[in-house]
Amino acid sequence: MVKLGVGILGNGMATRVFHAPLIGAVPQLELRAIHARSAGAISPVAGVPLVQDLEAMLADPEIGLITVATPSATHAQLAERALLAGKHVVVEKPFALELAQAQALVALARGRGLCLAAFHNRRWDSDFMAVRTAIEAGAIGQVVHFESHFDRFRPQVRERWREDGSAGSGVWFDLGPHMVDQALVLFGMPLAVSADMGALRPGAKGVDWAHVVLRYADKRVILHAGLCVAGGVPRFAVHGTGGSLVKQKADPQEAQSVAGLPPQDAAWGVDEDPLLHYTGEGAPLELPVPRGCQQSFYQRMAQACLGEGEAPNKPEEILGVQAIIEAAILSAEEGRVVPL
Repeated sequence: MVKLGVGILGNGMATRVFHAPLIGAVPQLELRAIHARSAGAISPVAGVPLVQDLEAMLADPEIGLITVATPSATHAQLAERALLAGKHVVVEKPFALELAQAQALVALARGRGLCLAAFHNRRWDSDFMAVRTAIEAGAIGQVVHFESHFDRFRPQVRERWREDGSAGSGVWFDLGPHMVDQALVLFGMPLAVSADMGALRPGAKGVDWAHVVLRYADKRVILHAGLCVAGGVPRFAVHGTGGSLVKQKADPQEAQSVAGLPPQDAAWGVDEDPLLHYTGEGAPLELPVPRGCQQSFYQRMAQACLGEGEAPNKPEEILGVQAIIEAAILSAEEGRVVPL
């Protein structure tokens, strides 16, 4: 079997919890090196060396795919360097800070014949796949209201770049791309965006609450993220002309990885929480929930890089997400509806 060597830029939580385990679950990929700027850093993956010399890593002929998993403000610059070095590239969310940066990266990858993808692994979450399957099967008729909550309970502000108010920090850049990508997979691009964002926790420097509405001709899509939600809010609530869908609990894969469970385990992605289908008559029906499989992102990326398939997301999808992320920020800053 032909194996593609992979290098990861960044040795933080994203590498340890997401990228390294998912890459390790794909037979066609081999994680060969992790780049870290600090000389005293410890590799988050046993047996995989840390490399401080970025240029040497990008020049390594055994590495054909680079994953950029560094702080958000550095994504575009590092992705560009990897593409210029002739590498296929996966970029953590947010793909870039501005639409113009994203457009330049897409054009560069296309011009050099390289695969480029945004890390939208949440397309393979059990909760989203269950909702998507039910909607596409017509279970609730025409959708008129779709609500996605990506909430956490972190009431204390922490000293880290994700919360310090710097470029690319805040909950909208962190969690917003996942929710936007899922919405676009289901419904395509909206006509306009309206949003409200704030730093609501005591001492907060960056956005920790975001409420975004995607406006379509026949429906409204609500995307909400907050850091003071201890529970009681469904992950998804979808209402249509033929009923409603409610998924209470979130996909388990992140929690499983944090606990040390690998994707190869039989329990990986198994979601015990059913999708509830309300028809307006009697008790809700319990619909089956597929097993989560975020490793499918890297499986598809490997196939694309080896010339055996398409990348896990298309250039127009990457740019669509970026356009909405940017439009929502503008809407919140100026207090107006932003057309697309």
